[in-house]
Amino acid sequence: MAEVKLIGVWKKFEDVVAVRDINLEVRDGEFVILLGPSGCGKTTTLRMISGLEEPTKGKIYIGEKLVADSEKGIFIPPKDRDIAMVFQSYALYPHMTVYDNIAFPLKLRKIPKQEIDERVREVAEMLGLTELLKRKPRELSGGQRQRVALGRAIVRRPQVFLMDEPLSNLDAKLRVRMRAELKKLQRQLGVTTIYVTHDQVEAMTMGDKIAVMNNGALHQVGTPTEIYNKPANMFVAGFIGSPPMNFLEATVSEDGFVDFGAFRLKLLDDMFELIQEEGYVGKSVIFGIRPEDIYDALFAQVKVPGENMAKVFVDIIENLGGEKIVHLKADDLMFIAKFPPESLVKEGQEIDIVFDMKKIHIFDKTTQKVVL
Repeated sequence: MAEVKLIGVWKKFEDVVAVRDINLEVRDGEFVILLGPSGCGKTTTLRMISGLEEPTKGKIYIGEKLVADSEKGIFIPPKDRDIAMVFQSYALYPHMTVYDNIAFPLKLRKIPKQEIDERVREVAEMLGLTELLKRKPRELSGGQRQRVALGRAIVRRPQVFLMDEPLSNLDAKLRVRMRAELKKLQRQLGVTTIYVTHDQVEAMTMGDKIAVMNNGALHQVGTPTEIYNKPANMFVAGFIGSPPMNFLEATVSEDGFVDFGAFRLKLLDDMFELIQEEGYVGKSVIFGIRPEDIYDALFAQVKVPGENMAKVFVDIIENLGGEKIVHLKADDLMFIAKFPPESLVKEGQEIDIVFDMKKIHIFDKTTQKVVL
């Protein structure tokens, strides 16, 4: 078993709280992404799992083994945790060949030469490095170096892989390819993997589960679909998705409409019932909707004039070929929609738009937590 459990984990650096009360369970064989902006505590969390940092408070388990417990004074060093790390910098030995770089952790363990050779060649085959085994790191491309760093981690056959932004030094095209390769490799090996990134596209495409962090705290843990469709708060809703979710201040009126001043939208009956139960009728709230859930009225399937439609001005259009990112204005309101490439809207034009009211979110203005 190679589950990883963090129970009430904190990390302070003097007066600075880097990680606060993290409770996280990673199941055996799962690919879990720690996602958040720079400085949110995700790398510090990974370093505590690896043993490179000691928790100020809390417990960490790897498999059945308690590797850190602040109360009992237990702290197992990295070499005894049966983990392998892959960093943003490849950290390859420049004077060694690819073969020797991959073999190095096995030589340290004094594994027999024949077994080392078999394992290195097996990993090289898996990663497409067989033809490169005699080369030095300076003779390799960025993608090849990253594969060597992965090979060095895989060859150890650890219980857990820990990866800290391993693809961030690669160019965009190579990063896309390596994302797919890494995901396929993790499925093939079935090794529990914890992967740190600030890139929400990486998180959505690679992870079985995403743990979203900000300001040292864990905001939500769920599958990519859950995180995207049912965000726990405005931070998660705004961090996931490109372009990000629109947030508009509005008031819920007694007749079941959300009033923005410039226009009104009718809530679905079950949504309005929930809003009433929660006591938000007549109150100011934050209305959230993703750009892809706002449609050009000419292409919309369900149009109910006066209920889910609004008149707006087109401010700016970003034509991306496969879609159009359209910046819209209605009085002081500004928000973004994603239209199909066939849309004929022009800058400066007044148009009708349709909101998919099944896909909206309402957030508490003060706490920023989701209401629906």
